[in-house]
Amino acid sequence: MAKQVVTRTYTASIRNQQQVSDDLDSLGFSASKLWNVGRWTISRVWDEIDYIPEHDELTAYLKSHERYDDLHSQSSQRVLQELAEAFNGWYGKRRNGDTRANPPGYRKHGDEHPRSTVTFKNKGFKLDTQYNRVRLSKGSNLKEYWSDFVLCEYQTRPDVDLSTVESIQQVRTVWTGDEWELHFVCKVEIEVAEAPGEKTVSVDLGINNFAALAYEDGHSELYPLNCLKQDDYYFSKCIARCDDSDSEQATRLNQKKSRRRTHYFHTLSKHIVQRCVEEGVGTIVVGDLSGIREDEENGESKNWGKHGNLDLHSWAFERFTDLLEYKAEMEGISVEEVSERDTSKSCSCCGCKRDANRVERGLYICDECGMVANADVNGAENIRQKVSPSPATDGGDRSNGWLAQPSTFLFDKETGAFAPQERVTS
Repeated sequence: MAKQVVTRTYTASIRNQQQVSDDLDSLGFSASKLWNVGRWTISRVWDEIDYIPEHDELTAYLKSHERYDDLHSQSSQRVLQELAEAFNGWYGKRRNGDTRANPPGYRKHGDEHPRSTVTFKNKGFKLDTQYNRVRLSKGSNLKEYWSDFVLCEYQTRPDVDLSTVESIQQVRTVWTGDEWELHFVCKVEIEVAEAPGEKTVSVDLGINNFAALAYEDGHSELYPLNCLKQDDYYFSKCIARCDDSDSEQATRLNQKKSRRRTHYFHTLSKHIVQRCVEEGVGTIVVGDLSGIREDEENGESKNWGKHGNLDLHSWAFERFTDLLEYKAEMEGISVEEVSERDTSKSCSCCGCKRDANRVERGLYICDECGMVANADVNGAENIRQKVSPSPATDGGDRSNGWLAQPSTFLFDKETGAFAPQERVTS
């Protein structure tokens, strides 16, 4: 077994809830108020010049605002950073045709502000693991006499000892609906398995097949997105029949849809890691999708078609990659991200790059060398070659076979697991 430092979040209950709840309420309300001030500011800037301020610009502008001093400076910065990220996420969807996307709203229920999560970074908290206490700093506006902090007594799970962790990165106060709890974001040294091998596999995330895998030794796998598309269609119809999109029934349907999607991501990432263990893979290479919304040549928004635009931005690619990294590290497998630039256009056998080679979404034919491949597998193989070029690509014949006929794994809703698709033989 090897040791590795990873990030973990531990939840703790607050033992002196009655003594600190009023102070924590004040901090939670203050975070909501600051969010609303930032929301109004961004809205004004957007209306005037069609521009969304970055979080550092927003922070610099609102530093002198009264609401900014209700929280510790690092906590206020985090609220505005989350707001700016939410606006940029909405704008990305808007540019790509998702007319259903709404900008982040105000945090307000009638005339009342909800209790928002407050994040305390390294200068905003002081941890005492001997007595299981953490001191959380207030903003200057909320300090009264000597009480310039909130002293919380916490209790973690029996198997969690914060005195043994590498370091505490953040402390968050989170309202559960009934009471406050603490989340400790920590660097933790854990034991992980030795890498199962030295082979490399690439993962290409797409808008037709959620994942295409290309292995170093010459075989490939596809994971179609049928079940998520069926869920999208089913739940959209059900929500459309609700009297109000904000109704309790619509909320329950959205929550159920989200839970099913989360289960799919967990199951798929676990399945892929298990396949890597079986195949002796030590490195997973994932295509970096950060530029997927923009055209590579002119920087303009790509047009993936009406349904493609909507589907593309409803998928949590980053969330899936995080789950994959989390599960892979436990097996000693490293995960690397590389640029996807030109991987869908280039032939993985001869390197010829032409848009016309991608005949349709699922088929790639190279006019130069005659290679025929599944388009997603071809993209995955190009991604893999950026990290681990294979001798088989140097004059080897990979034109049909595994590139053109990958194994397909389908998600079975009854068992909640992936299983190979049976091949139909004539």
